[in-house]
Amino acid sequence: MSKKRSDCPISCSLDIFGDKWSLLILRDVMLRGKYSYSEFLKSEEKIATNILTSRLALLEEAQILSKEVAPENRSKFIYHLTQKGADLLPIIIELMDWGARYDVSCPRKELGKKIKKNKAAVIKEYTQRLKSQIR
Repeated sequence: MSKKRSDCPISCSLDIFGDKWSLLILRDVMLRGKYSYSEFLKSEEKIATNILTSRLALLEEAQILSKEVAPENRSKFIYHLTQKGADLLPIIIELMDWGARYDVSCPRKELGKKIKKNKAAVIKEYTQRLKSQIR
């Protein structure tokens, strides 16, 4: 990884998550079941290919995602969360909740409604789901 700006824990976190794309990729893996480069490209935010490549490499280097050869197609890779990555689930859920609460243009969809009703239960449910996916 590149040189850190400072030893402040917030700054160290921003060295990895200081852009929207890293968090959106994690959202896609954690909450939307996406694992491949082509699946990430299909997200509604329309990430550019060079940015996606860069962010996946950064998340892999930071040991938040792991990359392996796809069993069904040896020329493709799939990405999985590591335990370090899965530990970010509560933060992703909090960001979703905060965005829905304070931005009227971001209405709560099905998951957002579940978060509003019982955030702890949603975190527990998705933590269980992610356990089988951790590499």
